[in-house]
Amino acid sequence: MDFAQFDNTYARLPERFFASVKPHPVSQPKLLKLNEELAQELGLDPGALASPDGLSVLAGNRLAAGSEPLAMAYAGQQFGNWSPQLGDGRAHLLGEIITPAGARRDIQLKGSGPTPFSRNGDGRAWVGPVLREYIVSEAMHALGVPTTRALAAVATGDSIQRENVLPGAILTRVARSHLRVGTFQYFAIRRDVEGLKTLADYAIDRLYPQCVDEKNPYLAFLGEVVKAQAKLVASWMGLGFIHGVMNTDNVSISGETIDYGPCAFMDGFNSKRVFSSIDELGRYAFANQPAIAHWNLAQFAQALLPLFDDDEELAVSAAQEAINVFPDFYQGEWAVVSKAKLGLTEASDEEARSLMNDLLGLMEQGEVDFTQAFRFLSFKEVGAFRNLFDGSEEVNDWIVRWNKALGDRSATERSDAMLEVNPAIIPRNHRVEQTIRAALDGDIAPFERLVEATRNPFDPGLDEDELAQPPQPKEQVLYTFCGT
Repeated sequence: MDFAQFDNTYARLPERFFASVKPHPVSQPKLLKLNEELAQELGLDPGALASPDGLSVLAGNRLAAGSEPLAMAYAGQQFGNWSPQLGDGRAHLLGEIITPAGARRDIQLKGSGPTPFSRNGDGRAWVGPVLREYIVSEAMHALGVPTTRALAAVATGDSIQRENVLPGAILTRVARSHLRVGTFQYFAIRRDVEGLKTLADYAIDRLYPQCVDEKNPYLAFLGEVVKAQAKLVASWMGLGFIHGVMNTDNVSISGETIDYGPCAFMDGFNSKRVFSSIDELGRYAFANQPAIAHWNLAQFAQALLPLFDDDEELAVSAAQEAINVFPDFYQGEWAVVSKAKLGLTEASDEEARSLMNDLLGLMEQGEVDFTQAFRFLSFKEVGAFRNLFDGSEEVNDWIVRWNKALGDRSATERSDAMLEVNPAIIPRNHRVEQTIRAALDGDIAPFERLVEATRNPFDPGLDEDELAQPPQPKEQVLYTFCGT
């Protein structure tokens, strides 16, 4: 099948960068969902993708012309523990395509069978994590957050064994790149400086070409990744999003959100909120995400040390200087997020952060719903917002401070701007779980409806939609699980 025009630059790197391996066929592939809008953006024909030949490619049963499937090698620190070899254990990079707009995009299958990096795993995914990643990654895109995308979800017709026997599925994922912090760590731990330099040159050429002409391109590269991560994590924090597994192998060099495992959006606000069932110590709790991003970047800088300077002391000093700016970059991005969410145009960065942080503190006292609080604050009249706090005097005092910071901006102008950044709807965790349970019973309609609703998260018509409402106590989902 002529799936796309491939130009596979990663496959042209040295053999030690990956394992050439084909996806493993499945028995009865069935298309659960095709992202037609994304397909067209990529320059692909949705009709061809939905055809039997297209489905066979999306299921891993057939290779498209020009595809050179491979599993990428990488290492990583998982919950702080070092693993010198991880790699794509259940994913196959089919290749890279150039979109009509001239952008390069990776096309990858997840759950497509074992690879040399599987570490005795079956290389498969079950339908729950596939639908979760489809829903949340596409919602994040609609919310304006840099992210990998979901092109298709396919049921395999095969059962896989986890705690129970579950139906298998495959996700087709699209990304600017699948390079991770862990990809660089893989070569650093092996003292493969030649491989490390080749990888860095490749990443710079592909993602940050502006670094090529800098005095030290590799330090400039580190600086660009630092800025990209600061912006990304600030955007998460502004939506109450908890990634759940910020391991170094899950940190994309491109600054995209990648690897949606036990992720979730906050309902009632709690800065220490953890959803991941395996994060028993709260390492990746909501409030810890900026500090963890900083820690991960320090690991990235350490991996790159041989490229900064032949003198190790000078290399360490340069890396430290580059990493030390992350908190300032993050605070700057947090001020941008705070101003937008609070409708502030005249306030200083410090005042915006102060108002935002104080509001979060008030929300935490009563575990006020994160999304509703900012959405209700966006309305011209803030009575519904005030009611979330049960008439608290502290909230009244905060509203007075906020009104003063708004300056002369009219209520209409302020409201219109805020409604464009504070969503009416997010993929709430209980709704995601409901769609997964329905799909296990053969009903894909709730999944379809949630995907469609979250495509337009700022639509005022969704304010009263049942999908926008917080969970009732009996509906709350407190734990999420990885898809391995």
